[in-house]
Amino acid sequence: MVAAGIVAEYNPFHGGHAYQIAQTRKLLGECAIVCVMSGHFVQRGECAVLDKWTRARAALEGGADLVLELPTVWAAASAESFARGAIDLLEAAGVITHLSFGSECGDVDALQRVAACLDSPRYPDELRRFLDQGLPFAACRQAAVSGLLRPGLAELLAQPNNNLGIEYIRALNAAKSSIRPITVPRFGAGHDGGGHPDYPSASFVRGEILSGRLPADNPASLRYGERWVLARLRAMDEEDFAALPDCGEGLSHRLYRAARQGRTLEEVCDLAKTKRYAHARIRRAVLWAALGLTAGDRPDGPPYLRVLGANGRGRALLREMKGKAALPMITKPAHGRGIPLLELEGRCTDLYQLCRETPGPCGLEWTTNPVML
Repeated sequence: MVAAGIVAEYNPFHGGHAYQIAQTRKLLGECAIVCVMSGHFVQRGECAVLDKWTRARAALEGGADLVLELPTVWAAASAESFARGAIDLLEAAGVITHLSFGSECGDVDALQRVAACLDSPRYPDELRRFLDQGLPFAACRQAAVSGLLRPGLAELLAQPNNNLGIEYIRALNAAKSSIRPITVPRFGAGHDGGGHPDYPSASFVRGEILSGRLPADNPASLRYGERWVLARLRAMDEEDFAALPDCGEGLSHRLYRAARQGRTLEEVCDLAKTKRYAHARIRRAVLWAALGLTAGDRPDGPPYLRVLGANGRGRALLREMKGKAALPMITKPAHGRGIPLLELEGRCTDLYQLCRETPGPCGLEWTTNPVML
């Protein structure tokens, strides 16, 4: 069976996501769609606006067949770590033949050339040349690639979906994977863009939900849990901030000072921000601090395949995976008890409940079954 993997946050699932699934089947035929989806926290350093089981159901109703969870330690990480964790899961499933992702350019060959450049032996020295000038990392990376390839290819790094697609390809290459990448041109509103009659951006839909203009069952945002996040930050010392991932180059010191001065999460992030540190990097560090996570909590690779939902074709795929998967599959909550990373995920789910409009109870990680359609 041809099976295409899709990495997504579905925060929340919308028409553009359904379009990608439909276009993937148009390219590959009537294939199975396996989504690796972020859990309760996402790459922008925020809560998912809807809980992971609600989003898994929406993905299945929108055309996916099987939804696997990307644990928080990869879901709320840099693009490189996010991609590595997701690709490791798809590779470990043992049944994925293709990786489908959206991109602004729609040209997988061009994205592969940039990925190869980032992994070339000449790239680190070229990057260091620009970093030493104190420029932001993203600008330095684009400038380094521009010096090694033609500028038009380097400009692909300036667009978020292209950038993530490049990281997926790098992760496939690092894993020496046989999974073939394909890309679907992004259609509708741009990343963090506005409304569109059929394909709005996820940020627009989130705004509509959190403003109350679009009904949703008990949505979540860090702003609802702001006081406990600020309390966590104020209780940390500088060594605690240094234990967070991606907090080198003086960022841990800036975060420590900002946490002791800022009266809101927005103010803390603004106080820590400089030209060198992207806002998303700071928000992720704040989120990890709030969740009580450290860089040491992220293992070298995922230790399990956690099922969040499946339909009939997805269940058939799960039966095939029993003989092919390289990691244990968790289809019942109780089977995850005692696995350190899943116990940590349970703690994250408990804290997520404090970020909902109406706070929820603890323990849902161990009592909520996968969505089966």
